[in-house]
Amino acid sequence: MITHSTPGSVRTGGPSVRIGALVPLTPPGWVEAGRHLLAGLELAVREVNEAGGIGAAAGIDANGTTGTASTTHTPGTTDTPGTPAAPGGRPLELVVRDTAADPQRAAAAVEELAGLGVAAVVGEYHSVVARSAAAGAAALGLPYLCSSAVLDTLTDEPTDLVARLAPAQSHGWRIYGDFLLAAGHRRIAVAAQPSVYWASGTRVLREHLHARGGTVVPLDMAALTPAAVCDALVEQRATALLLLVGHPDPAVPLVRAVRGDRRLSEILIGAPAGQPEFATWAASLGDDGAAIPFLRYLPEHLGPLGTRVEKALREQLGEAPSFVAFEGYDTVTVLADLLRRHGTDRAGIARSWPHVDTEGTRGRIRFSRVPGIGVWQWAWPPVQVVDRDPAAPGRFRVLHTGPA
Repeated sequence: MITHSTPGSVRTGGPSVRIGALVPLTPPGWVEAGRHLLAGLELAVREVNEAGGIGAAAGIDANGTTGTASTTHTPGTTDTPGTPAAPGGRPLELVVRDTAADPQRAAAAVEELAGLGVAAVVGEYHSVVARSAAAGAAALGLPYLCSSAVLDTLTDEPTDLVARLAPAQSHGWRIYGDFLLAAGHRRIAVAAQPSVYWASGTRVLREHLHARGGTVVPLDMAALTPAAVCDALVEQRATALLLLVGHPDPAVPLVRAVRGDRRLSEILIGAPAGQPEFATWAASLGDDGAAIPFLRYLPEHLGPLGTRVEKALREQLGEAPSFVAFEGYDTVTVLADLLRRHGTDRAGIARSWPHVDTEGTRGRIRFSRVPGIGVWQWAWPPVQVVDRDPAAPGRFRVLHTGPA
């Protein structure tokens, strides 16, 4: 692994506490989401270390043995120690692995990280990849704090080893369904690619909307061209089209086709999975990418911590941070608080999820058991439905806010 160290040396109270991080940094992963997630993780690690790191009393690694962390080199991977900890504390060290949205690659990374002695694994954006990581971590007795994946069935069986910050898909997408109904949409087309994640989202919407007088019309993007989708929307008399597809393809050509069809001038295009959150969406579509509502996991107004972190992330990224960057920051903040209070033993970390009570950038974070969710869950982060303002596509409008 390639190690990036902050210049200068600071005396610490022991070897670093290593945390494995799973992030999509290369295609076909959503690289922009991965970059924001990693920025949040790295910022929090730096701040933890500048504040003194993890208390020196633990002095024992995740496997229950003492000793200093070794540095090895594996091409294509990175370690991010951040700023060395102040005297007396053990610094956090982030050991980053690129999943590239590949579940098998994520599973292999989890196994490797377990062998490197990490205390826990964090991160991941893609739900199907996070599911693979969660299964691997649970099998190895390795705690995993999932940052940004929402699939309800993150694990097949309930486990105490996995916790999650992002809201479950069934929670967020029902809020999106409520937004559609409140806006007067009852006949909603869903253009979806084959995927466990998209199929789950379609099911959530169908059940929620049908129970309230709505209809979901499925459109198979494995079989339809953008032009054929336009014809189907007219034929089915849909008033809304939801994009359950990847970006940029086929999302960009599909949006352009619908926006350019005079027959569909009144149709609402939506993207509940959050594709319009990132700058590449606006760069790819310009004005056509505005007024496409999506889910975002931020409060309407950030508190003092969130405001300070937003400024730091903006400077680090060179652009406005997405909600994914805040998820990354909160992940390390929660885990560091837990490590300080309960130590770095893996089994101890897993026992401590229900005792988490940490101030995050988006509110107070506590974990509980939610019916139908097999992992420890923050119930719930704030949920908004927002879009890009047609008058200024770089600005977001809050259209709907979900209940806590």
